[in-house]
Amino acid sequence: MGVRAASITSGELDWDASWTDSFDGTGRARTPIVPSHEVSGVVVGLGGGVTDLAAGDEVYGLIPFTRDGAAAEYVTVPADVLAAKPARLDHDTAASVPLAALTAWQALSGHAGTAAGQHVLVHGGSGGVGSFAVQIAVALGARVTATASARDREFVVGLGAEEVVDHHTERFEDRVADVDVVLDTVGGETLTRSWTVLRRGGTLVSIVQPPDPEQAAARAARGVFFVVEPDRAGLEAITELIDGRRLTPVVDRVVPLADTRAAYEALRAEHPRGKIILHVR
Repeated sequence: MGVRAASITSGELDWDASWTDSFDGTGRARTPIVPSHEVSGVVVGLGGGVTDLAAGDEVYGLIPFTRDGAAAEYVTVPADVLAAKPARLDHDTAASVPLAALTAWQALSGHAGTAAGQHVLVHGGSGGVGSFAVQIAVALGARVTATASARDREFVVGLGAEEVVDHHTERFEDRVADVDVVLDTVGGETLTRSWTVLRRGGTLVSIVQPPDPEQAAARAARGVFFVVEPDRAGLEAITELIDGRRLTPVVDRVVPLADTRAAYEALRAEHPRGKIILHVR
């Protein structure tokens, strides 16, 4: 595909999968590499047997982490990880979606089975995954409480959270109880303390570290840790939410491809609220 835009991800250059063909670092080394695995662009060629895409289609997707990414003018991508780009987004904005939105979607809709009327606690509601998670939980009919800093309170409320807990000055245990689902994007002490607010039989999903199985068993609850996977069906569901104006991406800035190194340095130093996008053409 011809790349129009790519998005960079915090920590990507530290992952084993970015430098080898395995997630644990034991696979074949791949150097030099091309980073940035969220892509939006145009199909320019098709492999044999691909019948559900055509040259000229505007698509976006999450490239498997053990392959080269999209910080380039062209990239080869497995056809089944691509979906039609949301009609109401340009390529720069579309590139900000796949990784964080799919993580939130797979956590809430897939692993937690979030249903209408449930109460969901999202840790890190202003972050990349958290900001999508708040919106997706609301779209699924849930009531959302989120943790965030005081400066991000209005932003997170604007995403749909009914209540925002300032994680610097408040203990979420004092504000919520008996939640159906916890989505942890922070880990550590936050993950451990989250068991105390989860209802019996609830689900705690972490994208940072595996939840304690003994804590889960004591509450007849489910503890889930997972790594996001490319997922066309998930992207199609996300596209429907975006085009239905129920899900809005957050972009911090757009920079030219030539400034890729500076973009990664800025991401590491600044921790921006939205995604940093590489504009290719």
